[in-house]
Amino acid sequence: MTVRKRILALLLGAAVAATLVTATTPASAHDSSVVRRTTLGLVRGSDESRGTGTLSWRGIPYAEPPVGPLRWHSTVTHRPWHGVRDAREFGDGCIQEGRLFSPAPSGPHYGLDVRDGLKKPVGSEDCLTLNVSRPSDGRRNLPVIVFIYGGSNMVGYSADPMYDARALARKADAVVVTINYRTGVFGWLDLPGLATGDPLGDSGNFGTLDQLEALRFVNRNARTFGGDPDNVTIMGESAGAVNVWALMVSPLSKGLFDKAIPLSGGLQAGDPAAARTYAEAFLSEAVGPVGDHAEAVRRLREAPAGDLIAAQVRRGAAVGDPPKVIADGTVLPADYHAAIAAGEYREVPVLAGNTFEEGKLFGAAIGAYRPSDYDRFTLQYFFDPDRPSGLTVDDLIAEQYLPVDGPGGWNEAADQLTDAIFTGIVADSMNSLRAAGNDHLFYYQFGWNQEPAPFDAVYGAAHAMDLPFVFHTFDEGLFTFAFSHRNEPGRLRLSDMMIASISAFVRTGSPQHAGLGARWSQWPGSIVFDADDTRATARPGSFSG
Repeated sequence: MTVRKRILALLLGAAVAATLVTATTPASAHDSSVVRRTTLGLVRGSDESRGTGTLSWRGIPYAEPPVGPLRWHSTVTHRPWHGVRDAREFGDGCIQEGRLFSPAPSGPHYGLDVRDGLKKPVGSEDCLTLNVSRPSDGRRNLPVIVFIYGGSNMVGYSADPMYDARALARKADAVVVTINYRTGVFGWLDLPGLATGDPLGDSGNFGTLDQLEALRFVNRNARTFGGDPDNVTIMGESAGAVNVWALMVSPLSKGLFDKAIPLSGGLQAGDPAAARTYAEAFLSEAVGPVGDHAEAVRRLREAPAGDLIAAQVRRGAAVGDPPKVIADGTVLPADYHAAIAAGEYREVPVLAGNTFEEGKLFGAAIGAYRPSDYDRFTLQYFFDPDRPSGLTVDDLIAEQYLPVDGPGGWNEAADQLTDAIFTGIVADSMNSLRAAGNDHLFYYQFGWNQEPAPFDAVYGAAHAMDLPFVFHTFDEGLFTFAFSHRNEPGRLRLSDMMIASISAFVRTGSPQHAGLGARWSQWPGSIVFDADDTRATARPGSFSG
């Protein structure tokens, strides 16, 4: 046994002793249809065929809990368990700073108490689980879609109801997998004092390594759930799209996926020097002044996870979030564009997308929202889209951005955010692939803005507003204020049209289908998805950024 293997065995023993939980109940005839044998052991899911037409398995651990000696360690495949493991409940979201797209402090669910976790530690370090949904019929060799959530690589959780994969699985006729991965300083921290000599762990890209391990689980177990391991599409939105692009250029992802759907994100890498500068400052913030660097690192490793999130919040108030998806030269290339130009990337069909008004979700960054995040969340949570509210744009948008359509107003400011944060990196990324000879590049733009007033002007076709359409999840989540009975016919038709495009793409590498009623040209051509209150449309367009 090599030294590295002996160390790994010791690490596994320490971590598993405290965290491994298994069920040993034998499968009964009643639930045999949802008991499946994975490479790690048996899992019992939920038969939801009468309600949603799906079978689901939730909270399947794909990696050892990254706790104790496995904190800031490269991802370790979960050891096998005995008996039948219950897979009917979501696993905890990964430990993170509470934000609008975070889980509630009380667990991996969405509710009013999400607001009580804002800027506080929520989630758990023991979080590396995934969820599987598929149609309830017995068909096999279905396409597999693996979804990676967004949240600036700082927050997010696979149990967010916006990512409920059951409708997408049924409507797209696919196996859909959603995953948890480490975020923030637990997901990306390049501190030399943490180095062990393992080039993967020493990269600082722990969140990326989690995603790679989840894809390996999918590769090994797709057939168990009726999926085709030779037809896997990775899909992500926002930071999830940044991760999808990173996986396309990672030398470690070979053979793990066949297509990519990155939405509202592009090739974006953290600079190693900036990451190390942040890590050293974070070390000081987290443990205070300590003369001995080795002692400081030891205290960092032993600190409660919540204390480290609190230090991240304090540090963020001064310098912003830590660099993520680090161009370390091992897990990820030092120069993404150069790697693509050299052919050192996964040359797969790509379906990218943007919303027309991405920037309208980020008014807090420029002081454009009047209410605090706490008050805005509360207002939106209780807003009834089917009843007049008396709420106006003036109640939500700061005076300096009014009128919204005037010079320097909210529309103009949001357009600047859209261009600065989103459209430029998408263009650079798609153009790099085209220059390298990839001839399967497709792009959509999302224009739906039929929210009840005043949200049609405040948010419109904002960042992430396309996700409820992609997943057909309109009944619960952050955006329920937008979905009224009045706009239901049009948005449901638009959702079906978009899912049909995804279904076509994961099967053929092209999103073209008869229901579009339009020809989808390759990049820089696009399809513009939109709807009024009753009718969905898909019209040809071209990139505008």
